[in-house]
Amino acid sequence: MSYPLIWAHRGASGYAPENTLPAFKMAADMKADGVELDIQLTKDDVIVVCHDETIDRTSNGAGFIKNYTYEELLKFDFCNGNQAYEGVHIPTMEEVFDLLAPTGLTINIELKTGEIFYPDLEDKIVELVKKKGFSDRVIYSSFNHYSVMKIKDISPESKVGFLYADGHLNMPGYAAENGVDALHPALYNLQYPDFMDDCNMFEIDVNVWTVNKEADMIKCRDMGVNAVITNYPDKARKIYEQG
Repeated sequence: MSYPLIWAHRGASGYAPENTLPAFKMAADMKADGVELDIQLTKDDVIVVCHDETIDRTSNGAGFIKNYTYEELLKFDFCNGNQAYEGVHIPTMEEVFDLLAPTGLTINIELKTGEIFYPDLEDKIVELVKKKGFSDRVIYSSFNHYSVMKIKDISPESKVGFLYADGHLNMPGYAAENGVDALHPALYNLQYPDFMDDCNMFEIDVNVWTVNKEADMIKCRDMGVNAVITNYPDKARKIYEQG
């Protein structure tokens, strides 16, 4: 039986601090097919990997990433309470590319352009992806669908997906109308009537977040989704390979 690709959510974030190099390395070691991560822009235009617009939750510092230079951010500890990783720093996107280059893993890059419209983040990340030779290993996504379409305008050959939570009408048709490659729905959206049938009809990949329970991993497999985004890539691998 075929099963979904396994993408590690913010790296193997069930075990190591989210969106850090150790979490991404662990995802590779656990034989994930890819990682999902989030990008922000520092005061001095360095693309860094962090989920929140502020560093309050994941570090021992506080404040908005956009108000810090990268060098200033390096002063903070991003172990997020996991003392086994004390002293881990916020990674740049370039560091993540360098780490994962030998692995062959796909990278799902989420642009965090919902609350803050980072100037030219779309241009900057496309340029960096091309510079690092990752164009065929990246899919871009965002809750800000204007941002997704800007990526498609800049780089028509790039793979892109619309991230969303709930309550939308006819997302498969909306994705097809806008020429995107994938939908990235929250898990519970799979219960909408005819959702997977419509995505298949429009040839839209479905990459689902965040799939951590065994029953949900099996459900995603049985429904034929393209990828599950999970904090526990080792758990997904074990379940899927057992059939």
